[in-house]
Amino acid sequence: MYKKILLPTDGSNYAEKEAERATKLLADGGEVIVLSVAGKLTSSAFQSRSNVKKVNKGLYKEAEDNVEHMLKQFDETVNVRGMVEVGFPAETIIDVANREDVDLIIISASGKSGLHRFILGSVTEKVLKTSEIDVLLVPSK
Repeated sequence: MYKKILLPTDGSNYAEKEAERATKLLADGGEVIVLSVAGKLTSSAFQSRSNVKKVNKGLYKEAEDNVEHMLKQFDETVNVRGMVEVGFPAETIIDVANREDVDLIIISASGKSGLHRFILGSVTEKVLKTSEIDVLLVPSK
């Protein structure tokens, strides 16, 4: 059983599976942290600052919605909290896992941008390769 579990989400269709796994593996009195990472664009010669700002607000709102959707997968007996961070997904997942001192990261094999079903998503693959924390890979089927 794990005392603190990080559950990154990108809004893909695997929320129920991931929440179920987290609930089964959570120790009594443990905590689940649901994380969604919002990307951030920077302005360039081709994009005005106001357009970039609007897109970034949309990305952040989408990340908030992803967290809210995942939180609804848990019943009131589970100690769960949501978190939105801005950054590059794989790096941010690892940073939050280390900062929050989690014992386990639960992540789906393929997310929203999922590639062919036999190939891991790039974020998932990077988390698996760089994490020093246990990672549970949830099949995307």
